[in-house]
Amino acid sequence: MTSRTSGSSDERGRLHEPVLLAEVLAQLDPREDGRFLDGTVGAGGHAEAILERTAPTGRVLGLDVDPQALDEARRVLARFGDRVTLVRANFALCDVVARENGLDQVDGVLLDLGLSSIQLADAQRGFSFRAEGPLDMRADPDLRVTAGDIVNSWEGRELRRVFAEYGEEPEAGQIAAAIVRRRAREPFMTADDLGRFVHGVKKQRSRSVDAATRVFQSLRIAVNGELDNLQRGLDAALRILHPGGRLAVISFHSLEDRLVKQFFLRESRDCICPPHLPTCVCGHRAGLRVVTRRPLRADSAEAARNPRARSAVLRVVEKIAS
Repeated sequence: MTSRTSGSSDERGRLHEPVLLAEVLAQLDPREDGRFLDGTVGAGGHAEAILERTAPTGRVLGLDVDPQALDEARRVLARFGDRVTLVRANFALCDVVARENGLDQVDGVLLDLGLSSIQLADAQRGFSFRAEGPLDMRADPDLRVTAGDIVNSWEGRELRRVFAEYGEEPEAGQIAAAIVRRRAREPFMTADDLGRFVHGVKKQRSRSVDAATRVFQSLRIAVNGELDNLQRGLDAALRILHPGGRLAVISFHSLEDRLVKQFFLRESRDCICPPHLPTCVCGHRAGLRVVTRRPLRADSAEAARNPRARSAVLRVVEKIAS
């Protein structure tokens, strides 16, 4: 997904500021002539700050699957000229795209996995259950399957799996069954309709106020293949970092953060054999050093100023020579 934001929204009228910007800059430490890849460039807030720090010759390659986000990034970053290259592509392919654009290795990679305020504010995108818009949820409009397709046509057991695995919803089965019964009478057409329905189901059973959030998260992950793309993107980022280069990932929910944490731990170990084996047979060698033993979070000032930052966690690793 796209993230993103701007550190100078008052000046340029942008929607929001980049999450954990100070922490990202401190960890990536961009300097003159640096080469960086922003895999989720969004509105260009993080990329803008990196370009300012790497003047006059530093370069940023920014990727995003959302054409609306790229349009905003082009506007925001136009003043940097050919120091910035923007490509519509998924960060899962960041190593391929980097090489296609003359970057065999980079000093740092940033992945900000959150939804942008641009996406949330556009009711036609269907990301918010508070908005009267179509059940879409595609970050990339070229994807074929929408959230509406899933809700209105997938079998109940598949809906249950999606809600349980991607939303960690404890009552996934009840919600899935209720959706199947309701759609037999009337399909779900809008995001707010689905949101109200889910809240109604949960209100009767456990009074949870977070059910719609979890259901919408799970649908968004399923529509966009987010966890698969994240795994592929982490592998790809490791391939294009030069020794000493850093990978910074901002996550917004436990599934993302768990995947990132497990990847970082695995790739920072020399052996990943099952613990019951008496000797190592895997031949694995550590390729990363974990920089942030505990994830970095927004301070109280940023959390108060920017609600999106409250759930954000930043993990950072550094590539080591193999």
